[in-house]
Amino acid sequence: MMSEVFWSFVITSLVGFVIALLKLCYKSKCKEISCCCLKIVRDIESEVEVDEIELTKQQTTPTNSQS
Repeated sequence: MMSEVFWSFVITSLVGFVIALLKLCYKSKCKEISCCCLKIVRDIESEVEVDEIELTKQQTTPTNSQS
């Protein structure tokens, strides 16, 4: 019989793997992805624009430095 610690480790590892895989897929700039019977066509130009807008927001946001 498996312990709860083992199962929680397996589940969190699988969730972490899926999240990392999804993050990798998002950062990939492939326009078409085909896997098994699944075919995904993405609009990468709009994704690049959104990423650039978020990057400029982060760079222009002043940081509060209190002395």
